[in-house]
Amino acid sequence: MTNTEPSVIIIGAGLAGLCTALHLAATHRVVVLAKRGLHEGATAWAQGGIVGVLGTDDSVGAHMRDTQDAGAGLVDEHAARFISERSAAAIEWLVQQGVPFTGDPTGPLGLHLTRESGHGVRRIAHAADATGKAVHEVLLERAAAHPNITLRERVMAVDLVMSHHLGRVEPPRCYGVRALDIASGRVETLAASAVVLATGGVGKVYRYTTNPDTATGDGIAMAWRAGCRVANMEFIQFHPTCLYCPSGHPQERGFLITEALRGEGARLLLPDSTTGNATDGTRFMPTHDARAELAPRDIVARAIDFEMKKHGLDHVLLDATALGESFLKAHFPTIHARCLALGIDIAREPIPVVPAAHYTCGGVVTDLVGRCDVPGLYAVGEAACTGLHGANRLASNSPLECVVLGRSCAEHVAATAPAPCPALPAWDENQVEDADEQVVISHNRDELRLLMWNYVGIVRTTRRLERALRRITLLREEIHDCYASFRVTRDLLELRNLVECAELVVCSGLMRCESRGLHSSRDFPGTLPVSFPTVLSRPARSSPRQDAQARLRNTRIE
Repeated sequence: MTNTEPSVIIIGAGLAGLCTALHLAATHRVVVLAKRGLHEGATAWAQGGIVGVLGTDDSVGAHMRDTQDAGAGLVDEHAARFISERSAAAIEWLVQQGVPFTGDPTGPLGLHLTRESGHGVRRIAHAADATGKAVHEVLLERAAAHPNITLRERVMAVDLVMSHHLGRVEPPRCYGVRALDIASGRVETLAASAVVLATGGVGKVYRYTTNPDTATGDGIAMAWRAGCRVANMEFIQFHPTCLYCPSGHPQERGFLITEALRGEGARLLLPDSTTGNATDGTRFMPTHDARAELAPRDIVARAIDFEMKKHGLDHVLLDATALGESFLKAHFPTIHARCLALGIDIAREPIPVVPAAHYTCGGVVTDLVGRCDVPGLYAVGEAACTGLHGANRLASNSPLECVVLGRSCAEHVAATAPAPCPALPAWDENQVEDADEQVVISHNRDELRLLMWNYVGIVRTTRRLERALRRITLLREEIHDCYASFRVTRDLLELRNLVECAELVVCSGLMRCESRGLHSSRDFPGTLPVSFPTVLSRPARSSPRQDAQARLRNTRIE
């Protein structure tokens, strides 16, 4: 390794990005870009935990069966086995890094294991109810102290530098990144021996989400523009239990109520329609699924959505009072404190909850070392689609995927000889000017998120999807004009990526003519006996919208 060699650039400073960086730093210089503060990603918001096949009552086969059951027939068996077999080593590595998991002297590795929806046994290692924060702080501290890792915050990737940007007639290849320094407003061109997309999901494309503001689908949109395939974007997981706050409340932003609470015995109840927060005592989940509150997330979210619409409710209630105050404070201190600050004592009264967009099961198509279709480009974590999650993610499988694939990706990058890096052209701003009306960007963002919530939500129809697609097409044209005419800003770049991802979600939904997992269609309520992933590619002669419309026409004719 020499100082003249281009660094590996990792876009994203969450669990996937940091795991990749820490494993890679032994052999390479690594630059990690965070478009906001280093602590502002989705990892720090995660509550539940991370899967580890550790107990004597558990096995890789059992974990795979639970994963496949939740994934509704679309889980890639090879991916599920690869990741499950490495789950114990992933937990051990995190323990070695210093992650303060909740302990139990009688448990495997001295850890307390909890259970979440869809899991047949207790296999979730956790740090009380703030696992993501605990893991992220430890790994971030490790990365900050490593001499081969440079952490840069408030630097946002604009796009990947590809072969065609160099005027080369050659197969597509990624040579680096164009990145906006938020503070200076200057766009840099950064050469890289490899680029790793660890940018997370697309939750902010929806009006209501448990995701932070960083979840704008940047990596997925950049990879799509670079010519990579994208798969299973119709499968957006809505977390069943997001804290409900009345409109206008200062803490209205979605706060996730971990399903580990239901794993310990909390029950979903209907509120009294006259008083709202007072429960009428009716438990509804057993009428929707034999597993009741422990059914997979898609089933619980649809059940809540059904009951809210049936009874004209704006929320339902999650009752954990039977668990007792001391247990709740010991195992769920973050939730207990947050709710108490809002005037809700969860030891004595139920929690008002609603579903909210939570996780993107699809993403950039990769193999099990993170390789994308374009040489020199990798994707890890929620931005990637390995096939592990299928049509619905099993709880706490995603952080496991980040740790396992972060390591395998780093090993592949380290073992691959980098291509010679040519001189990269600088960013040209000669033909652009400062935006005259920031309100246009803000308005378009709000409109996009609202139409996605109304037309591409938990339950969909073909008419709603087509209506959404028509409006998204107009929004894309307006945003493209802004991008071509004005100096880029973080808000403009995020909006550009959001509308790109929104179109991918809608087009994927139009192509799936069945109800499966997280995609529920009133026009196609049945599940086909055999199904396959929805894979979108971007040939020069057509757009994903045209592909979806052609597929839809063919389906109707048949």
